Amino acid sequence: MSDDLVQPQKVDIVYETEEPVLYEVTDGVAWITMNRPQFNNAQNGQMTYALDDMFRRATHDDAVRCIVLAGTGKHFSAGHDIGTPGRDLHHEFDKREILPGHTNKPGAELLYTREQEQYLGMCRRWRDIPKPTIAMVQGACIAGGLMLAWVCDLIVASEDAFFQDPVNPLMGIPGVEYFAHAYELPPRVAKEFLLLGERMKADRAYQFGMVNKVVPREELRAATEAWANKLAGQGRLGNWLTKQAVNHVEELRGKRAAMDAVFHMHHFAHAQNDLVTGSSIGGVSGKSAAAANKKNAGE
Repeated sequence: MSDDLVQPQKVDIVYETEEPVLYEVTDGVAWITMNRPQFNNAQNGQMTYALDDMFRRATHDDAVRCIVLAGTGKHFSAGHDIGTPGRDLHHEFDKREILPGHTNKPGAELLYTREQEQYLGMCRRWRDIPKPTIAMVQGACIAGGLMLAWVCDLIVASEDAFFQDPVNPLMGIPGVEYFAHAYELPPRVAKEFLLLGERMKADRAYQFGMVNKVVPREELRAATEAWANKLAGQGRLGNWLTKQAVNHVEELRGKRAAMDAVFHMHHFAHAQNDLVTGSSIGGVSGKSAAAANKKNAGE
């Protein structure tokens, strides 16, 4: 979910931690762990840029042969931060893409500029990391959380994990910015996932190949570690070339072009919301979104 389309303004930001992402390397495996458990690992700018730093660190370290992305606490990620004290829409970070700053941009240009970098640009770059990546998912993986899991090569989920993109029912927006839905799921299932915004349990996601393995919560770390250690023990170049081969097939199927098109639809919907309701996300708050998501648990 994206942030409000408003004019630049000064906002007091209160970060609850100086370490929104934790990093450790064990036996050739880098463990990158989102660390905002009291907010269910909601992604603010501070966390997103810290993730980018850690992915770069792991990529540049030749001793790292595999990367695991995880989240502390009950949930993997509740999505983009739309309501915590650390919501930092109007904070400018050092740009990673060749893009201008966003905080001095009016109207729709503010979000369009910010999300080109923080969501679309970063996610595409993380997907192309030349080392195998595994998402270790427990609990909720909602909206922006999907982006983080989907950029990884493999997904290991706990039995209590669920996946959800409620952006259309809540905000009238066609899915999260990194639009991989119709590549992760069959088209009719992707439509169900987006139109209804209901939760998809891990076992159903496994049936469609969106998840590679489902295990009890208490076995999640061990199962992920076993695969990560196996990948770390294999040839570095072979892993990279194999990953590139499959990614290339996705590009031949039009994944990047489709994502670009839907990104513009996404921002047209933001602008429409802003014109009609005065809020690019239709006035939805973190609290109201959480309540709606629980009510719309679905299957």
